[in-house]
Amino acid sequence: MNASATHQPQSPLIHLIDDDQAVRDSLSLLIGTVGLRVQGWADPQAFIDGFDRASVGAIVLDVRMPGVSGLTVLDRLMAQGVDQPVIMLTGHGTVEMCRRAFKAGAAEFLEKPVDDEQLLEALQQAVRQHVRSRARSQADNAAREQVAQLSEREREVLAFIVQGLTNKEIARMLALSPRTVETHRANLFAKLDCDSLAQLIRRYAVLATGED
Repeated sequence: MNASATHQPQSPLIHLIDDDQAVRDSLSLLIGTVGLRVQGWADPQAFIDGFDRASVGAIVLDVRMPGVSGLTVLDRLMAQGVDQPVIMLTGHGTVEMCRRAFKAGAAEFLEKPVDDEQLLEALQQAVRQHVRSRARSQADNAAREQVAQLSEREREVLAFIVQGLTNKEIARMLALSPRTVETHRANLFAKLDCDSLAQLIRRYAVLATGED
């Protein structure tokens, strides 16, 4: 592994995998100009084995490398569920190679010598996409944890609430009294920390309708 980095610990991290030292050096310098940290990797296998999967950022991956090709690396990353967007680079691109890369999950496919502005634009877009994706994932996980705190009956009531049923209709569906439904409704609003029906639906509609 050959690592080079700008020293901005809070900025997103770009993993740059290319066996050409000169390419790694020049692209690291370029990417660092927009405030992104860069970690360079000469060995694709070392990258697969050792890169920080929890980091926020993107991956720049050369297609043609000795040992493990960039497309093989891409396939392995996708199979492992890696969520960092991958930008492929190649000096010998073909339509078939490009098609395969996109089909495998690449976010972008650029030809060398890469246009500086095009690469930076693609990287910044990829990083923004990844930041939004991680934020959604964290919010979803937090929502799942809160829904898990509900009783089975409260989850049933929640599912009917997000479907638009009134308390009386829910009571009929569950063979309960309206007052009991009101109690479950109040409890689940408190447990889910929601102040309004709109907030409840926005946060939990998908989870509620997906409950068993």
